[in-house]
Amino acid sequence: MEFSVVAVAREDDSPVEEPLRVAVAADRLGYREVWAGEGPTWDAFVLAAAIGRATERVALTAGPVPVSVRDPYTLARGAASVAAVTGRPAGVALGTSSKRVVEGVHGRPRVRPAAVLEETAAAVRGLLHGVPGEPVVPGSTFRRRLAPPGGPLTVAAFGDRAIATAAAHADRMLLDLVTPEQVRTLRTKLRDAASRIGRTPPQLAAWLPAAVDPGPEARTQILRSVAGYLTVPGYREMFAAAGLGEAVELARAGAGPGALLRALPPEAAELVGLVGDPGTVRARVYAYAEAGLDEIALVPATAGDPAGERTLTALRPLLA
Repeated sequence: MEFSVVAVAREDDSPVEEPLRVAVAADRLGYREVWAGEGPTWDAFVLAAAIGRATERVALTAGPVPVSVRDPYTLARGAASVAAVTGRPAGVALGTSSKRVVEGVHGRPRVRPAAVLEETAAAVRGLLHGVPGEPVVPGSTFRRRLAPPGGPLTVAAFGDRAIATAAAHADRMLLDLVTPEQVRTLRTKLRDAASRIGRTPPQLAAWLPAAVDPGPEARTQILRSVAGYLTVPGYREMFAAAGLGEAVELARAGAGPGALLRALPPEAAELVGLVGDPGTVRARVYAYAEAGLDEIALVPATAGDPAGERTLTALRPLLA
């Protein structure tokens, strides 16, 4: 099992520079890679470059970046720019994001998301491996001046069409907020999709909330993330089956964040992550590994644990 760390700005009252602090802690503790998350606060490539300048060793991946808001060349150029500035491998992760983000933040239409993901992933894969002196894109009079970024292409996937795209083009497929049971199901789908086209399945990673010996504030922070998925197809059925049907129905009816948090029991944080005492968290890691996950990307709770230091330190022995 590989471990990486996610540095992403939470859309709450946490400090905007918190992702940099998380990344610095991850680097110091020996984690191999940091994901610079895209969101309303931070541009993923700028954040990745800033992390690279503030750390010494970690490899970098920017994203997932919504494919509806950037063209393939912009994505590949962003990764190459991060690698050039930091002197380290830089990858890029692609995803379809949500209508709430694409239309509500960027003001762009989110149409044909699965098709756009496929088209973008195919184009970006080729662009990531271009060499200096070649046209920046086929037929262009402009020439590449930056070296290839050297990092992986990751595709965030959950539905069947996105999984097929990851199987065809990605070095790594990314899941988010999943149970071990879902990992097992999605791993099988990924393997079957790759087999149909004669390709070795990409590595399978998941962003998972993590909190070792969490206080109430850490659980609340994780539950805010869970609340955002209560209306997402696939996730809402999982949460309903786990006994969270009331919260799912409230979300479907348009309830606000406060009402959703009150409807979620504290133990809901444990359904889709690594939450609890050290023994519980270790057992949970083994459950994900047994289900077929290759990499856990830790999203450390920072409420009551600045930069996720306690959690990242507690999980450090698992890096060996």
